[in-house]
Amino acid sequence: MKSSNDIQPDDLRSYLLGAMHDGTTRRWTLRISQREEEYVIFLKSLILAKGRRAWTYREGLSRNLYVVEFAKRFLEGHRIRTRRETIHYVRGYFDAEGSVASPRASNPYLYFGQKDRLDLEELRSFLGELNVRCGIIHNPSRRVDPEYWRFFVSHDSLARFATVVGSWHPRKAVWLSGVLNRVRQT
Repeated sequence: MKSSNDIQPDDLRSYLLGAMHDGTTRRWTLRISQREEEYVIFLKSLILAKGRRAWTYREGLSRNLYVVEFAKRFLEGHRIRTRRETIHYVRGYFDAEGSVASPRASNPYLYFGQKDRLDLEELRSFLGELNVRCGIIHNPSRRVDPEYWRFFVSHDSLARFATVVGSWHPRKAVWLSGVLNRVRQT
């Protein structure tokens, strides 16, 4: 994972905007929740390093869900303007919402899925700007959930995704590293 000293404030804001796709909004704060406590603590350290307040906690007594919460003002008015910010936004989106193949899968794959199709179209467009090829946005099962949409990153672009976008999420960073190692061995 990155050191908080290497990350510029606008890069972090872009990353958090992407990660908020798996977040919730409260009156004064934003919350990002994950199963991996290490990731939530990492996000907190990044926010604190920029002189902002953030706190973490476990959601409920028996749930394996951890939350980082911080003031809405930190992201207020921030927009994605540069290629660098686009990369950080996509990385945050991937770390929060991206899905990867299980370690037991014979072929690696990566996809993004959610109910907001327009949001996925924007993300897919950002990936195109980064020369990461993707499949079409589709509904995997109208019968199961007619409002759920997803798209895959092309198998040929997995290494490019790993190199250009990468991940700060502990589990997904390891997965992407494995993808790069597989590509180098072939």
